[in-house]
Amino acid sequence: MKYIIALLTCLATPALSAGEDVVKVTVLPGWVTPQGTHMAALRLTLTPGWKTYWRAPGDAGIPPLISFTGGGVDQVVFHWPTPQVLDQNGLRSIGYHDALTLPVEVTGKGPMRLTGTLDIGVCQDICIPASLTFDAPLTDGPRDPLIVAALLDQPQAGGRATCRVSPTPDGLQLHATLTVPGTGGQEALVIEAGDPHIWVSEPEIARRGDTLTARARMVRGAGEAFAFDRSAVRFTVLGSDRAMEVRGCTAG
Repeated sequence: MKYIIALLTCLATPALSAGEDVVKVTVLPGWVTPQGTHMAALRLTLTPGWKTYWRAPGDAGIPPLISFTGGGVDQVVFHWPTPQVLDQNGLRSIGYHDALTLPVEVTGKGPMRLTGTLDIGVCQDICIPASLTFDAPLTDGPRDPLIVAALLDQPQAGGRATCRVSPTPDGLQLHATLTVPGTGGQEALVIEAGDPHIWVSEPEIARRGDTLTARARMVRGAGEAFAFDRSAVRFTVLGSDRAMEVRGCTAG
């Protein structure tokens, strides 16, 4: 099975493909949850000073592609920890410095293995692709503190949102109003449409008290027509103190 995380394509340096020299991946086998799923993780360790990207990496980032093959795994759910807002040659990207523990909640049958490939971008002064493989059995052990810390570091759910859309020559313009407390410092907002084929621009945002307004462009493919699913949209507010996540929006 294949899980494509995020949409945007980004210019990397195709002549350089030695990303695996600066990043390593290992499987943290984790434990069986009370719900009967298995909580494991992929642990990425980068050479100091290097970074990699979140599921929605921003216009300057490279979207990760994670593929699973067999191993008795039927379904996985990723629990992405809160990322950082990174500056890359004057453009915004969203990702992680030095290391990432990505919890993976697995449903399957019998003895399971976490087996597959991880295709990511890694960047320092330049961006290069890395293709990594992983394969390890999922044994029921004690709670791994790295996985627990990553689970606790997820954006907090809360708040509500209203949104309306208007047509543009190549897609839609999204106007959103979020009722969500401030997250500290200079905030960034990431909007995910819920459809991996819909590109969402970096939004223009303004805050007044507990109200955050945002405007962004949405384009599908080469300007294809599409319907906007309000229930699928996800807003993530990233600040210096915490991160907040609002799922779905009502008409407004």
